[in-house]
Amino acid sequence: MKEQKNYRREFHPLLSREKRENGIYNHGLCSFEMQSLTSICETLIPSITLDPVQMKNMDKPPSESVLESFYLSPGSQKPIPDEVAELMTKRGLMHGFIMVRLVLLMLSTRLGTLLLCGSLCFSKEFPFVKKFKDISLEKRDRILQNWSRSKYIILTRAAFAMIKSFCFYIFFTRIDENSENPAWEAIGYRLNTEKISSKHRMERPLQRGIIETLHETDFTLIKSLSQKGLKVTEDVNQNAYKIDCDVVIVGSGSGGGVAAAVLASSGQKVIVIEKGNYFTPEEYSCLEGPSFNQLYEHGAFLLTLDGKMIIMAGSTVGGGSAINWSASIRTPTSVLTEWFLDYRIPLFGSSDYQSAMDIVCKRIGVTENSLKEGFQNQVLRKGCEKLGLKVDNVPRNSSENHYCGSCCYGCKTGDKKGTDSTWLVDAVNSGAVILTGCEADKFILEKNNSGRSRNNKCLGVTAASLNKRITKKLLIHSKVTVSACGSLLTPPLMIKSGLKNPNIGRNLRLHPVLFAWGYFPESMAEIEGKKHEGGIITSLHKVMSEKSEVKAVIETPIQGPAGLSVMFPWVSGRDMKDKMVKYSRTAHLFSLVRDNGSGEVKAKGRITYKLSSLDKENLKAGLRQALRILVAAGAVEVGTHREDGQSIKCKGIKEGELEEFLDTVTAVGGPLSVGEHWSLHCSAHQMGSCRMGATEAKGAVDENGESWEAEGLFVCDGSVLPTATGVNPMITIQSTAYCLSKNIVERMNGRKLSDRDVAWESV
Repeated sequence: MKEQKNYRREFHPLLSREKRENGIYNHGLCSFEMQSLTSICETLIPSITLDPVQMKNMDKPPSESVLESFYLSPGSQKPIPDEVAELMTKRGLMHGFIMVRLVLLMLSTRLGTLLLCGSLCFSKEFPFVKKFKDISLEKRDRILQNWSRSKYIILTRAAFAMIKSFCFYIFFTRIDENSENPAWEAIGYRLNTEKISSKHRMERPLQRGIIETLHETDFTLIKSLSQKGLKVTEDVNQNAYKIDCDVVIVGSGSGGGVAAAVLASSGQKVIVIEKGNYFTPEEYSCLEGPSFNQLYEHGAFLLTLDGKMIIMAGSTVGGGSAINWSASIRTPTSVLTEWFLDYRIPLFGSSDYQSAMDIVCKRIGVTENSLKEGFQNQVLRKGCEKLGLKVDNVPRNSSENHYCGSCCYGCKTGDKKGTDSTWLVDAVNSGAVILTGCEADKFILEKNNSGRSRNNKCLGVTAASLNKRITKKLLIHSKVTVSACGSLLTPPLMIKSGLKNPNIGRNLRLHPVLFAWGYFPESMAEIEGKKHEGGIITSLHKVMSEKSEVKAVIETPIQGPAGLSVMFPWVSGRDMKDKMVKYSRTAHLFSLVRDNGSGEVKAKGRITYKLSSLDKENLKAGLRQALRILVAAGAVEVGTHREDGQSIKCKGIKEGELEEFLDTVTAVGGPLSVGEHWSLHCSAHQMGSCRMGATEAKGAVDENGESWEAEGLFVCDGSVLPTATGVNPMITIQSTAYCLSKNIVERMNGRKLSDRDVAWESV
């Protein structure tokens, strides 16, 4: 057996220096549970020999030694199981982790193993039943297959799904002292090392207005606030700093960034609070593990309570605009008409909104074409052309030659224009202050005596630094307060503050997504490149109904090795390694629908969601079309992410055989769904959980984005959208925020604000 490469003791960004040096973990699992977990990790990622025949048949393989090392590397290698356990405690669903611990404890006993594993644990020798750790690898492999595919035993299926996800995540994000993972070379993955060009390199763009509380103390914070022109007093009784301003904005993404620019340019003293941290292009690592941990909500492991949907949301300065995939699509006319006529929101039928979309696209540098497409978009375009299907170019907030395939980890080239490099720069240039590493706690409400219909008046927000060296909380008093922390966090913040409107937290839309994959050997030279290279979304296809309505949109995702392995179906240990070796030439397309079903988010991190029957039909139609496109483009094998590894070889396939396969494709349930096949759905767009309404009964806020219950409290993020957009919503959110914040300025200044009044019009 080849000698395995030694790692540092710290391979994952969640783990501290103490753990790196001393191997100390705080997952709470006992030694018996860890023995069971280690055996499961070894089964998921076994140490197996490379078949010489398989090596011979590989398409342009890496060196034999690299491949052999990959196949021999087990998931039981220390400290992988400990890191898996620790990550499950930090990122897993609580009820899911309880199920995992119950399974691990049962597997540490013979009786428990018998109950969970059946006859596969039998032995011919006394005591005739083996504990899980003592069962042969071959039989453990079959046991995990049974757990994964069981339609009715939810305990083992849920435990399998959770352990599998975290095990593969750790395996492919672990790095050595050179920021390398030896598996990457074997699967054809290369880290993006392209750096910001000299023409973009400059002082940190937000430096003049930013206070990074991560680097502050009680002593230095008050000085930093004062130096930014803020009035600060200490309230000893409340152990707090009281800060006065005109406007406080919670969140710095597509909504908050635009609102900050508009309000600051009108002469208001603006404070933006952001619980994430600030990174410039030069500071992005492009490493999956650190990037997910530093830039995403809940480290990119945010799940609905039923475990069916994994939700990707930004948690950094710039919010989702800093880590999204650049697609800059205007609000469809049909959607605007619906919001204007059916939901009676005048804004969406106005020329002001159309003008706002023009201004937004200009400010963030939207271009209409891509000079060079990456591997996956080539596949999408070629497959559509072969089938005679229409392909649309996707506008992006970057230059036409932008070929960055790692914008989901922050755009290292500095070419993509998120709010962190556009609207927030305008805001700080107009005197705004941004507090990072600072989380809002509650809005400050008092009884309203102004004579207006709203019962409360909002006086600002209380917040706290996530840095423990800052012991005092912040009382930020303002004339106007804007919640722009997104569809997942705005409702919990409003509810925690005491607001009661039943629409708050309801009507959450997620644009559910399901994936199809196709393998294209490198010998197919007409389709160039690797999976992880090139613009993420540069083309799309709309799946139309007989009534010429859009049923689904087909686009391409970005998936690093860890992200793909978490989502990809595990059929067996060997099959998974065989599939991952083909990583760089396995194209993925996804089916995205404008959901009619909806969810709720009333408390932070507690998200429920249910697809409608129409959503399932549309997802299925999109998934089937995606598979047709992959086959037409020349894939030698295609499949879905269903737990049983649903796939079909394509060489010589006839139309009837393909259609017979497609008839088996469905929009499947999640690991907690009884009696169904399952896979994980995915969402990168969250909308509608505090939607605008023509009346208090219809929405959480009015047509101006103001809370029906609290004067001076506005919402300027994707949560105000009446429904899902059906397309990537960045332009819609920014355009809506632009219009709403202009209205706020007009009310504060007592005059109409023209677009010429804004400072960035000439940019």
